[in-house]
Order: sequence, then structure tokens, then C-alpha cells
Amino acid sequence: MFGDIDFSKMSEILNKAKEQAKELEDRLSSKEFSANSGGGLVKVSANGKGEIIDIKIDDSLLEDKESMQILLISAINEVLNMVNQNR
Repeated sequence: MFGDIDFSKMSEILNKAKEQAKELEDRLSSKEFSANSGGGLVKVSANGKGEIIDIKIDDSLLEDKESMQILLISAINEVLNMVNQNR
């Protein structure tokens, strides 16, 4: 059933796959994506792993909680979509 498979090389193959996965993760970590909403009133940045790394909110939104929430949700969803498209 497994006559054509050289199991002695399986460890080597697995180690190479682990190295490639680590390299990909490192590259994704170093990428940065940003999205704006409300004409730039809210800006959200994320790294390639989908972690939010920065949020900027214009002072004019500090008194309008509902608008700020809507714009934050929009910018977060947009930046996470950008990250997912680049994986």
C-alpha cells in the first residue's frame, strides 16, 4: 500500500513545510493595511495577521457615539477584508 513512499524523508519534508509556514507568517506580520471611513474621520490599521494595530478617530466624533461606532465598524470590516484578500 505504501510501497512507493520513502518514509525516511518525511521528517525533512515536514521541517521544510514548517519553515515555509513560518516565513509566510513573518511576511504577513510585517505587512500593514489601513482603511478609512467617514471621509477620513476614522482610520483603522491592521497587520497581515489580522491584528488591529492602530485606530485614529477625529475629535469631531467624540461627542457623537453612534456615528463613531458605525464608522469604526465600517473601517474595521474594510481593513479585515483587505487582510483576508492578501492571505
